[in-house]
Amino acid sequence: MKISKYPKREIWQELAKRPTFERNEISKIIENIFTEVENKGDQALFSFNKQFDHAEIKNLKVSENELNEAIDLISEDLKMAIQQAKENITKFHASQTPDIEKIETTRGVVCWRENRAIEKVGIYIPGGTAPLFSTVLMLAIPAQLAGCKEIVLCSPPDMNGNIHPAILYTAQLCGVSQIFKTGGAQAIAALTFGTESIPQVYKIFGPGNQFVVAAKEYAQKFGVAIDMPAGPSEVLVIADQQADSGFCAADLLSQAEHGSDSQVIFISDNEEIFNQTIQEIEKQIKELPRNEMAQNSLEKSHFILVEKIEEALDFSNLYAPEHLILAIGDYEKYIPKIQNAGSVFLGNYSCESAGDYASGTNHTLPTNGFAKNYSGVSLDSFVKKITFQNLSKEGIQNLGKTIELMAEAEGLSAHKNAVSIRLKQIENDNN
Repeated sequence: MKISKYPKREIWQELAKRPTFERNEISKIIENIFTEVENKGDQALFSFNKQFDHAEIKNLKVSENELNEAIDLISEDLKMAIQQAKENITKFHASQTPDIEKIETTRGVVCWRENRAIEKVGIYIPGGTAPLFSTVLMLAIPAQLAGCKEIVLCSPPDMNGNIHPAILYTAQLCGVSQIFKTGGAQAIAALTFGTESIPQVYKIFGPGNQFVVAAKEYAQKFGVAIDMPAGPSEVLVIADQQADSGFCAADLLSQAEHGSDSQVIFISDNEEIFNQTIQEIEKQIKELPRNEMAQNSLEKSHFILVEKIEEALDFSNLYAPEHLILAIGDYEKYIPKIQNAGSVFLGNYSCESAGDYASGTNHTLPTNGFAKNYSGVSLDSFVKKITFQNLSKEGIQNLGKTIELMAEAEGLSAHKNAVSIRLKQIENDNN
């Protein structure tokens, strides 16, 4: 870990830099994968399953039998936990449905906006060492609430050709339409172009490794939208004298265990808490099954001692973390100062894991500094907003002259005439 005590603001920009990765080689690989999938469809996916996941399968689509078997393969306790998380996430996201409000901007001119669901969406769920069934909840629930007609899920198979049963159980619970056994960049390509088995979608959601991230960016060249740009997961913890160093260490490690490319930042204005948290990390990391990944993450992470909490918040706004934890006493006072963050956790008992799983907020969040200009996934991510307007005779009369003058000034005579012809008709009718 990199320790900085009372760093000058001139070097904050350097401290806020994320680790960088070589992208040129990845870009060539992604382009080749997309070309293969576009030209060969399902056959390319079977080949990539064998090459990357060492899985030989005959059918890409998960069968009804597999879905039914998955129900019996996970414990009742886990089912209940998933169901409780689903209730909370549903409650929070359902509250985001807006009321339709019609606004009369000028007498006789009424404007409003309505949501329309994106009809076909794709959800990518990583498998491997951490099968993220929690992400199924975070993506499928708002998609279902929004009214998406097709929710297509792709996830890599294991060596036996199976998808983790918790992913399958959660997908059924949340209304996923179809599930397919394919992962990595090839899954993103399949959702982009469509294949004999997998439908083409209009927007792709979900986390993944650097190949998946690069593939989602590449998919946009073909007219497919994505949830947001992404990078490795990250957390920034701010702690004062009342923080619990054990809690802080646990939160930092929970993010560090995501992968070697994850980054954690710890900032405190109290040297005792600062040192205790470092000691707690060294103690707790020994007990983690994924401690090698966590250790690699910590090597490029920063521990910063500052004079005041205000400085910590200034640094946080510069860094724009995916997750921000305020382990401080008077956190309410500092909420207005938070400008850039994906999701914020307030107080000693608001661990980031709560948001990851079951508090109700979404855990698909902007990383890599994109919290400066992107929001996390919400109900809005699965809808388009269409505006409507209705002008009565009175409305076009009240607004017509303004439109004519503006159209004429822009040299757009047909625009002006579309108004003038109506005004003339109204005048003739009145006479």
